[in-house]
Amino acid sequence: MIIFQKPVKTVDQAALMRFARRARKFAGVSGEVYILIAGNLQLRALNRRFRKKDKPTDVLSFPSVDGAGGDIAISADIAKQNAARYGHKTLDELKVLVLHGMLHLAGYDHETDNGQMAERERALRAKLKLPASLIHRASARKVSRRNA
Repeated sequence: MIIFQKPVKTVDQAALMRFARRARKFAGVSGEVYILIAGNLQLRALNRRFRKKDKPTDVLSFPSVDGAGGDIAISADIAKQNAARYGHKTLDELKVLVLHGMLHLAGYDHETDNGQMAERERALRAKLKLPASLIHRASARKVSRRNA
């Protein structure tokens, strides 16, 4: 289920729902997954409460206690900005964020797994015909900052 707390005019909600079902299957997530599309204020509040980081973020994942499914929160504001920055549709950016969140629900953690999540995300991105992943973009930014 996807809840659009902050509607995104150019996004086909039914298409995003279909994609979320496919991404859940491909990521190997069992159980129900609820996705909240909200604004930066809501994502900032969630990020502050659960990660102790007082800033908005693009996607947060909350696995269920029993390990089946969970919740994903996505910033519509950041999705729109990144879509414009990287030259693709907002729907495609939301799909990237949904996939990233699903992989976290499946137990992957790119901050500690020595590239396993990045590789899985890359493979699924190709299969699902999605633009560059969050992990790939973050790595590219780090490299460009080092070379600057």
